[in-house]
Amino acid sequence: MNYKNMKQFFFLVNFVFLLGMISTAQASAELAEPQKAIEKASVKLQKELKDDGFLTDFAKINHFVEEVIEPHMDFNKISKLVVGKHWRRASEEEKKNFEKEFKILLVRTYSRAFIGFDDWSVDFLPLDMNKAVKQVKNTKAVTVRTKIIQPGKSPFTINYKMWLVDGKWKTYDVVLEGVSLVKNFRTSISRRMSKPGASLSKVTAYLSKKNITALNRLKEEDKQS
Repeated sequence: MNYKNMKQFFFLVNFVFLLGMISTAQASAELAEPQKAIEKASVKLQKELKDDGFLTDFAKINHFVEEVIEPHMDFNKISKLVVGKHWRRASEEEKKNFEKEFKILLVRTYSRAFIGFDDWSVDFLPLDMNKAVKQVKNTKAVTVRTKIIQPGKSPFTINYKMWLVDGKWKTYDVVLEGVSLVKNFRTSISRRMSKPGASLSKVTAYLSKKNITALNRLKEEDKQS
């Protein structure tokens, strides 16, 4: 998957991640704890969406991600999985810088996620915690399965791979119609890391350049609007 297609995939994944926190067919009391972790931010998100300037204000989006989204996503785990085997050879500073730029990439995606938002809803598929939870190393993991529904259109599936971190369920991968966010980014990162003289620092610099260009473009669009 090339960079352009990967961005489109990532855009949709983030859209449905946020969507999963907007409208659910089940009452919260009927959901298992991992499902509630996705549904929990719905009230806050609905409140923000009433602000017409929310979707075009990167600072507001960034604040929202840090306050509401980040507690339910394991950015460190996602970064580690995306970088793959190269993570072990990276210094702590390289890991920290990569995670920072990767998170900005996520935030940029959120800033466009609800443009053209329509009448969507999310069905959480039944989750039997006694059967679904698996033991992974020193913690527990589970997959939350959902179906995205929009009137007049075919539904599609989006699954959240989650694990228990310090007593909280956090997402570490999102699988859209069988396609993993982590695997797609790992393929791209691995391709760049396989080039002569490559390093995680150079990959991070590439992401940083992309982020700066996109944010500058966003600022120009905001001035013209």
